[in-house]
Amino acid sequence: MKLKFRQYSILAAMAAVCGLVLAGCGGAKIEQKYPIKQRNKWYQNEKDAPVKGKLFGGDAGILKGKKKGDGGGGGIGVNGYLWRASLDTVSFMPLKSADPFGGVIITDWYIADATPNERLKITVYILDRRLRADAVRVSVFKQRKRGSSWRDAAVSSQTARKLENQILTRARELRISHLD
Repeated sequence: MKLKFRQYSILAAMAAVCGLVLAGCGGAKIEQKYPIKQRNKWYQNEKDAPVKGKLFGGDAGILKGKKKGDGGGGGIGVNGYLWRASLDTVSFMPLKSADPFGGVIITDWYIADATPNERLKITVYILDRRLRADAVRVSVFKQRKRGSSWRDAAVSSQTARKLENQILTRARELRISHLD
């Protein structure tokens, strides 16, 4: 069986790739250490870098702001008071996603016992590290059951506004209790 030049080159390339793969599988393991960047500083290993806080509980740093500042939060990327207040406000609903660095909380659909043919979903956006009235936005989605399927329904703009006000009130309470 005669092979053409193109077939030889393909076989040679495949053999070279297989050889590289097999060479990478054995032998001494070399552990590569990459520098770590935290808060615009580079660290050679994790031991030198500051310890990051946990999202919930313990010494999370969620409310560890400066006493005289607005409480930006040490362990998350948004205002800690707004973050905690938002979680407290939507705690009656099942949580689908929470991103403390991006400042987005998404709930799953919630069906109240009083209205079994309606369901709600809430998305909270925290837009700033400062405790300000315009630093939180809430979107409310509502669906009604028709037959066996759910259909989108209109939501009053006051619903989102009321939730925003509840979050801001709770955030102020948290800040005041932290300052005392």
